Amino acid sequence: MNDLETKIALITGGTKGIGYGIAEALMEEGISVAITGRSKSTADESAKELSSKFKNKARVIGIEADVRDYESQQNAVARAIKEFGKVDIVIANAGIGHFAPVDVMSLEDWKEIIDTNLSGPFYTLRAGMDQLKKNKGYFITISSLAGTNFFKGGSAYNASKFGITGFTQAAMLDLRDKGIKVSTIMPGSVSTHFNGNEPDAEDDWKIQKEDIGKLVVDLLKMNPRTLPSKIEVRPTRPPSK
Repeated sequence: MNDLETKIALITGGTKGIGYGIAEALMEEGISVAITGRSKSTADESAKELSSKFKNKARVIGIEADVRDYESQQNAVARAIKEFGKVDIVIANAGIGHFAPVDVMSLEDWKEIIDTNLSGPFYTLRAGMDQLKKNKGYFITISSLAGTNFFKGGSAYNASKFGITGFTQAAMLDLRDKGIKVSTIMPGSVSTHFNGNEPDAEDDWKIQKEDIGKLVVDLLKMNPRTLPSKIEVRPTRPPSK
């Protein structure tokens, strides 16, 4: 995408972790962003932090929104349009993880994962569809290597990530003739607060959130004729087992 400084991005789950790292990378390029989170206070606080870092380069707003609710996603897009005039880039990043053997996985945990990790990106895409079509935009999902590699105790998480990988690839085929680029990024271990982790020096071997942010920027800068539609990314040197 040319002229990145004129672009506007909406990032779900942008208050911390990968979403926050993507917001940092985009704002460094001059892209103004709207970040969403389930808590208004958290969204506002993260937006305030980002604004203080990049106030001379780009603008940012925080929006309270729940990806599990389509109307909430519509409202998030409408708020971004009201603030910035348009949306060019939609990044479906919000996600959660519950891990348990399938015979004890609770119905509530299953539903929350599927609603957040799989239905959420669909709602986000549908809510932003008119803007993406109008502006020949870019839709990016954050899947996982768990979307191609299953593991014990991961029935719900694997299902959601296998699903979002397939969903995004099919959406890519549906939308490329309409001028919309679509990609999914599938990270391995990332140093974030995901699933209660507290990042520290022991996580230095992992992918860092800024690495995913840089990858998103690289996608946006790719020549328009070329589309990396599915990107696997993993730590270079994981600890030996």
